[in-house]
Amino acid sequence: MKRGILVLLGLVVAVVAAAFAAALVGNGPSSATASSHREAPLIADDPTADNTDLYAFVSPDADTTVTLIANYIPFEDPAGGPNYNKFDPNVVYAFHVYNNGDGKEDVSYEFRFKTTVSNPNTFLYNTGPIGSDGASPNLSVKQTYSVTRVEGHKKKVIANNVIVPPANIGPRSNPTYDAYAGVTNLGGHRKVFAGPRDDPFFVDLGSIFDLGGLRPFNSAYTEAIPHPLADAQGTDGLRFYNVHTIALQVPKTDLVAAPKTNGIIGVYASASRPKVKILQKNGTFDANGPLVQVSRLGNPLINEVIIPLGDKDRWNASDPADDRQFKKYYEKPELAGLVNFLYPPLVDTPTENRGDLVAVLLTGVKLADGSNFTYTGEAPADLLRLNTAVAPTAHPEALGVLAGDLQGFPNGRRLADDVTDIELRAIACGYGSFLANPLVVGLCNFTPNNMIGDGLQNPSAIQEPDANENAFLPAFPYVAKPNNGYDHTGHR
Repeated sequence: MKRGILVLLGLVVAVVAAAFAAALVGNGPSSATASSHREAPLIADDPTADNTDLYAFVSPDADTTVTLIANYIPFEDPAGGPNYNKFDPNVVYAFHVYNNGDGKEDVSYEFRFKTTVSNPNTFLYNTGPIGSDGASPNLSVKQTYSVTRVEGHKKKVIANNVIVPPANIGPRSNPTYDAYAGVTNLGGHRKVFAGPRDDPFFVDLGSIFDLGGLRPFNSAYTEAIPHPLADAQGTDGLRFYNVHTIALQVPKTDLVAAPKTNGIIGVYASASRPKVKILQKNGTFDANGPLVQVSRLGNPLINEVIIPLGDKDRWNASDPADDRQFKKYYEKPELAGLVNFLYPPLVDTPTENRGDLVAVLLTGVKLADGSNFTYTGEAPADLLRLNTAVAPTAHPEALGVLAGDLQGFPNGRRLADDVTDIELRAIACGYGSFLANPLVVGLCNFTPNNMIGDGLQNPSAIQEPDANENAFLPAFPYVAKPNNGYDHTGHR
């Protein structure tokens, strides 16, 4: 195989680590795709349990803490009344954290929701202005939630009856909407949030799933498939749609293995339902039996483009500790062959023996000197790995490690990380960002493979980082407030 991406990332990270050694230790300056939207047949019919994205990063404005964010319910139309989207009381939503390399879950946080219909005699979601007050007497449907921390056999409720902010309906119902409404301080530098938000992910879904198209490369698309198109700027398929966000900010020491103050953690988010659902004649149903996982997410885009149709539902229901069964799909990714076929001008990328992708996405990466960067052990598991010793950078790069920013994906994932372009370039063996560094040699860098992306900005400058349509917040929960229904005219 031509230079593997594992070697590539090892060299890259080692060189960058040497250049940015201060970022790896101590306190540094503060700052701060649809990766899983309708990715599997069964979960596509169960949107309230569909985990769309997972993020994990050292908090930019509180660098002794880690922020975990999981989003659910894809493609929420902000104007989708009168039954606006809400969390499902029959679903247990959770973060799971691995911290000692033994392949077993060490800490988890479980979120359970309760819905109350305070005014059943109206069709309206609200009967007057509610602003961002989830407890307003004008609000007909209210939600609260609890948070339980699980460590080994110990369970502790750390929050109870926390209010979920309402939908952002429009200027009459929500004359104001506080972007920080719903943030609850749990004490000890711990915060929690659950509620509607703007979908922070950005990706050209319409083109990518039209037989693997990338608008900036339309003219390079294979002649074997008709309808040639001119190069164009990408279109964000998630523009102005909402999701439901669960966010948690806790001290690093709540997550890493004691007595450490820093460490490498692996994270995944899940949604689980009772095994049995019984429909009643009065329009209600009973949910009974043990919980069964129906959705999970670690690294972005895995179930969507790495796992084939026949295994997608099984992947969602399985535990990361059992991911060895899916390793073959990383070693021989279908997408690599498609890129070679669909874009003849690109240099052919290896289609087999991709141990590099196994390392980056299933075990974590070691540096060239043998030390760990995101490596958590040889047991393959789809986890979003975060080295908490890497301090927030003052100038985050959307391409993360590929642009020399050690705090970016695949070291955790921040809201602004352009994971679509990063993973496309990883698959296609293109890392041109590092050619300007004379210390970096032998990289898996095929030109023009190092320029591919979905081009959501300027099509004539497709190496520019893509971005979300709404600015992220400078403080927890960081995700922008939800788009309102009155102004929503579709994502175009």
